[in-house]
Amino acid sequence: MTAPALEVGGVSVHYGDVLALDRVSLTLDAGQVCGLIGINGSGKSTLFKTIMGLVRPDSGTVRIDGGTPSAARRAGLVGYVPQSEDVDWDFPISVRDVVMMGRYGRMGITRRPRGQDRDAVDSALERVELTAFAERQIGQLSGGQRKRAFVARGIAQEAEVLLLDEPFAGVDTRSQATMTRLLRELAGQGVCILIATHDLGSLPELADEAVLFNRRVLLHATPEEIIRPENLALAFGIETGTGAAA
Repeated sequence: MTAPALEVGGVSVHYGDVLALDRVSLTLDAGQVCGLIGINGSGKSTLFKTIMGLVRPDSGTVRIDGGTPSAARRAGLVGYVPQSEDVDWDFPISVRDVVMMGRYGRMGITRRPRGQDRDAVDSALERVELTAFAERQIGQLSGGQRKRAFVARGIAQEAEVLLLDEPFAGVDTRSQATMTRLLRELAGQGVCILIATHDLGSLPELADEAVLFNRRVLLHATPEEIIRPENLALAFGIETGTGAAA
């Protein structure tokens, strides 16, 4: 029996006395796009970092294609598109070099690009429409272009699980449309995608399933079910009878 692409089982995380994740359990299969919906501070970024193995849970387990997060990272099976504020945009590195980082796990200890690595990077840049910007310093791109560059890194990496933390925040309409199309294409190729987004209007077009989240999974259902007002109230604290914030 094939293991789920991503399996989070009973994961809890504390930052000191603060409970950031509360017994989170979530299973996603290959070829699925899942939207992660929750307010700022609900633990979405902590969940991503725990899946990546960058945060160690107090309890529970994370499995990626049946293996540990560290094994998945070493094998290049999991890719991560972080929030903009988590990146040093002044670092002197080109867009091409950012995308090439996705190939590191396939290069060996020398990290010397081979022809197939360069071809993978060129193909990824073309798919996100950034070929003309390949030699630019990453910080010189617009917000939407920066996000597309990190999606290209995941494409070049050939990641089987892709995590995106608010990729549509502050991006232009063209970049959002390009990324939505790409994510659907990647899912069609068998990639499992978990994407945190506040864009509820485009959720049914983007995602196959969605999760309402506030330190724990409140509801895991179809996008259409998730965006029902009475369900959004669970995560956003809205009284459905009056529309007032709680």
